[in-house]
Amino acid sequence: MIMSKQKNILLGHGSGGRLSHQLIQDIFVKHFDNPFLRKQGDSAILEMDSSSLAFTTDSFVVDPLFFPGGDIGKLAVAGTVNDLAVAGASPKYLSASFIIEEGFSIELLEQIVISMAAEAAKANILIVTGDTKVVDRTKCDKLFINTSGIGTLGKSSGDITTGKHIATGDKIIINGHIGDHGMAVMGARNQLQIKTKIDSDCASLNGLIHEAMQIEGGIQFMRDATRGGLATVVSELCSDKTYGIDLYESQIPLRDSVRGMCELLGFDPLYVANEGKVVMVVAARLVDKVLEKLRNHKYGKHANIIGEITENHPGKTWLHTTIGGKRMVDMLAGEQLPRIC
Repeated sequence: MIMSKQKNILLGHGSGGRLSHQLIQDIFVKHFDNPFLRKQGDSAILEMDSSSLAFTTDSFVVDPLFFPGGDIGKLAVAGTVNDLAVAGASPKYLSASFIIEEGFSIELLEQIVISMAAEAAKANILIVTGDTKVVDRTKCDKLFINTSGIGTLGKSSGDITTGKHIATGDKIIINGHIGDHGMAVMGARNQLQIKTKIDSDCASLNGLIHEAMQIEGGIQFMRDATRGGLATVVSELCSDKTYGIDLYESQIPLRDSVRGMCELLGFDPLYVANEGKVVMVVAARLVDKVLEKLRNHKYGKHANIIGEITENHPGKTWLHTTIGGKRMVDMLAGEQLPRIC
């Protein structure tokens, strides 16, 4: 096992890829084990009397704090909203906790909090509780934020996180271009002078997802493609399953500017983080109706079918490349871009 060989935490343990999964299994699930945690969805689905709730938590350590298209505050709200929304829940309430380094600018802190308030208003949620800690200089890199969220769940939404109804022939959809967030942060972090500005796709997707869920029986599974990117989502989806996945490179939306930057820096865009992209598995008979709903929303104008569930190569994902070949797609093995969210 990876954890038995590795004595110390690596940056790769925070990548959302194979090292992250191994850490979660060997340490956290092992000692915190319970039926809710065992499902390992983006949100835990909880039964409270006669109601169902989705509950999630996340921490944000992005570097730099401000980047084209967003900042750590907007990211914290949108990221938590999206974790609830891809579970099929309607996000209602958030908490927000701040770990602040001594000497951090109060003006910048207020700017970040204003950004959080604005994104919360867009997502129609309330930030209802929180906490603040200040640590000595050099004990924290400027500012870290932790958010937790609660959402209500409809009766038909509980199985979306498990994908238990996925069937051969179902189609895989993404709501737009991949890799924007990772490359926007990378450009800002290294002050790269690129001719075409790349903005992060950071956005709360609960409105978009709500529209798509109006097609009853259409969505079989959802996951937001954050750390580890699209490749890690689909690899995890079919891992140890009786079905496989075929992806079609020519159908995956990718901006020329992002492709060019990835080629320049040696990144595979399939593994680059997104903060406004949801991957859906949709019943084949309803895929056109779901696509129509997505494309009519501002965050889904470039939605496309990018693959399908197949009975071939169970447990594996194969990418059909634009040059006519095929290659296997696996989880991110290490860390492509640290401190991306």
